Amino acid sequence: MAGIDILASAFNGANAAFLADLYARWASNPSSVDPSFADLFAAMNDEARAVLEDASGASWAPRPSLSYDEQPAAATAPGGLSAEQVRAATISSLRALMLIRSYRVRGHLEARLDPLGLQIPAPHPELDPKSYGFSEADMDKPIFIDYVLGKETATLREILKILRETYCGPIGVEFMHIQDPEQKSWIQRRVEGAPWHSTLDAAEKRTILHSLTEAEGFEAFCQKRYVTTKRFGLEGGEVTIPALRAMIETVAAAGVGEIAIGMPHRGRLNTLVNIVKKPLIALFSEFSGESFKPDDVQGSGDVKYHLGTSTDVEIGGHTVHLSLQPNPSHLEAVDPVVVGKVRARQDWAGDTKKRGSVMAILMHGDAAFAGQGLVYETLAMSQLIGYRTGGTIHLIVNNQIGFTTVPAHAYSGLYCTDVAKSIQAPILHVNGDDPEAVIFCARMAAEYRMKFASDIVLDIVCYRRHGHNETDEPAFTQPLMYKAINRTKTTRALYAEKLAAEGTVSAEDAQGMLDAVTRTLEEANAAAKSYKPNKADWLEGHWAGFTPVDQQEVELTEEPTEVPAGTLRKIGAALSHVPDGFNVNPKIARQLEAKAEAFESGQGIDWATGEALAFGSLLLEGSRIRLSGEDTQRGTFSQRHAVLIDQLNQNEYTPLNNIAPDQAKIEIYNSLLSEAGVLGFEYGYSLADPRTLVLWEAQFGDFANGAQVIIDQFLASGETKWLRMSGLVLLLPHGFEGQGPEHSSARIERYLQLCAERNMYVCNLTTPANYFHALRRQVHRNFRKPLVVFEPKSLLRHKLAVSSLEDMSDGTRFQYVIPEIDEILPPDQVRRVAICSGKVYYDLLAERRSKEIKDIALVRLEQIYPFPENSLAHALAPYPNADVVWCQEEPENMGAWNFVDRRIEKVLSRLDMRVRRPVYVGREAAASPATGLVRTHMAEQSRLVATVLGIG
Repeated sequence: MAGIDILASAFNGANAAFLADLYARWASNPSSVDPSFADLFAAMNDEARAVLEDASGASWAPRPSLSYDEQPAAATAPGGLSAEQVRAATISSLRALMLIRSYRVRGHLEARLDPLGLQIPAPHPELDPKSYGFSEADMDKPIFIDYVLGKETATLREILKILRETYCGPIGVEFMHIQDPEQKSWIQRRVEGAPWHSTLDAAEKRTILHSLTEAEGFEAFCQKRYVTTKRFGLEGGEVTIPALRAMIETVAAAGVGEIAIGMPHRGRLNTLVNIVKKPLIALFSEFSGESFKPDDVQGSGDVKYHLGTSTDVEIGGHTVHLSLQPNPSHLEAVDPVVVGKVRARQDWAGDTKKRGSVMAILMHGDAAFAGQGLVYETLAMSQLIGYRTGGTIHLIVNNQIGFTTVPAHAYSGLYCTDVAKSIQAPILHVNGDDPEAVIFCARMAAEYRMKFASDIVLDIVCYRRHGHNETDEPAFTQPLMYKAINRTKTTRALYAEKLAAEGTVSAEDAQGMLDAVTRTLEEANAAAKSYKPNKADWLEGHWAGFTPVDQQEVELTEEPTEVPAGTLRKIGAALSHVPDGFNVNPKIARQLEAKAEAFESGQGIDWATGEALAFGSLLLEGSRIRLSGEDTQRGTFSQRHAVLIDQLNQNEYTPLNNIAPDQAKIEIYNSLLSEAGVLGFEYGYSLADPRTLVLWEAQFGDFANGAQVIIDQFLASGETKWLRMSGLVLLLPHGFEGQGPEHSSARIERYLQLCAERNMYVCNLTTPANYFHALRRQVHRNFRKPLVVFEPKSLLRHKLAVSSLEDMSDGTRFQYVIPEIDEILPPDQVRRVAICSGKVYYDLLAERRSKEIKDIALVRLEQIYPFPENSLAHALAPYPNADVVWCQEEPENMGAWNFVDRRIEKVLSRLDMRVRRPVYVGREAAASPATGLVRTHMAEQSRLVATVLGIG
């Protein structure tokens, strides 16, 4: 019985056998045992059982192996003890174990975490021995605790001393929410006994002091020399620098060769120079207003506390590549970007099992960690098959304030870290003015990540010595806090005093460290006056061989992206085949048969098949592909079926990975229901691996609205701000089919508003073949730009929206503009040219054919940005007597109209045509993207088609 097992595991020896026998008798007949024991067994609640379970699985040392003989029940226990004595000892043991467990669960509530002493923890009743029936008279009585704290027996005073030092000192540990017994046991063994003040030798302490001196010296120098310059300094949290070093040193010794760091602006400059080793001379040059890049490298740049860098450092005898990801001020937006970058580096290295060669360290502010949804989205990805990276260390620089907002107004939970419990991550809270405790926690966090491949959080509770920036006055809003800060010595000063008192580092030696750091800073600052950057490293390493795009690129010189027809049919054979014994869904089986017929005839290639052919051809050429998004394996509209599911056993089969034995592979993941997090992840992946085609697909195009920060601040502007190319592809289903306001529009206008300096490519395509070429050119170019594709919905199965294999072979290429293809009147007799983009073309074409209209030409603008002036001019030139209209489905204040109207006008001004400006035809301006009424939608659609064709 479970009760016997629990008691036997908690109390070894003859007493255990005696209690087990009594419990068995009581379980079958409560009246058969002494009433005192019946009361004891009946009173055992779930908490007591949990105590015994924890005790049995988490002792410090192996228990002695004790044997005993089975004995019949007796009024007296073995060893001459009376039943009442055994009962009393048992109750004391149970109470002690419950007290121990309470400290493991709630000891952090009384930890001394605030270096300012303003947050004084209130006594918690569950940590009071009196709550468990103990009195002062019990303090020195021995209690059997079965090696739970490394002791077979201990007095209550001894037990409390261990528990208070462990759980209520400068470190508060939250780990009892973890379900994995091994992880929980590992943390208990690491912390119980408070080893953080006994594990560091004199050399390590000296290293900590030197690191603190570098951190504080840098901030003090900047405050003195650049008084009015914003730098978002680390004063009050300087212990972050030695903590980072300890983490890096620990994981480097465990085999990590590359670390990607993401962090906000606070402390970034200190981290750049003291961790990632950006030259001081370069940084001080930027303080003086100089650019971080050579003048001949294009780009608008960014403020210095947004910039990143990368370097190789030697630490602990190991070489580690460190990179600090640049990012905007938008809090936590960089988190998924860094994690995606780490995943790409691991995949590149073939580290797809342990994922221990590359890792991420994410630094956070306390208010942002609690307040920003991207934190949870990033945490939620941490153990998912398509996004896991073997664990991330989260380091929170907890200033106990967010700009001017105190914790009571910043989050509802007890700690800013509470969200991390959602993934059972352990949380280490530590007082930032106890450097040795901080270093212990930093090393422990690193060891935990390497052992369990899981996330862990280190919450360094510190303060912010200045305001939000160095010119801000924080006493406006937090006068008491800043009175306390002003009378608090710096962490370095306090630690130097401690080391001097114990004889480890003399006061003179500590001052000498500070003087040496200051001299180095002065010399670098003087040299910065003549410093000029002489190279840009943005196209080195994995980016070697790529070149910046020519700003005057002419679209008519686009390289061919065709594939031999024989290769296309080879891919087609794989796409329409499933292995023997694979139980494919009957509906899909019919689709595969139709696909095979299309490949046989070379006609009727639909959108999804064109995409698959592009993917397959790139895989055969050796390019990896990664596609993720909500329900991408099947496709939102049941169009893709890139991963087939056996209907009997749920096994998966990916036809694209079975074209040829030596081909590259495609990874297709159904993502978690996240937009900002997943798009940020894929953007980060594309930064680290330019030779893999990386795509993110929104379930509907408007879902990308939830990722607008990633689009605005990374995708559209990352290259010009930070010299970081990305070839990420966004697939956004778009089209007005009467399905209501939300899922109609992917907001073309938003992307076009972001377009400048050839920063990305925006396409609203009409044929599978052009989609095929657009995907292939994304890989074949010698530069990388994001590509935004407005995918169709109704065109996925439209009988007119098909291509042939010939459209993808025989010298074909991407078409920026598709001119008129039907038989109409001679060009000089055409009275109107309608320029359109996307699905509306087929509505116009069908109605024109139905009404047998021959004097209106339809020209398709396939790529909207960069705007293809030459191609459009070539398509319009044959119609000198025609007027020109722009037709779109979207309301007038949306879609592409406000972007293309002046550009079309510019093209018309180059041509010998009767008109100089296009006329708008489409829906009227509206606040909502589309009507929710099907009848209204149909009427609007018919009206705009009729207006274009002159039949209204």
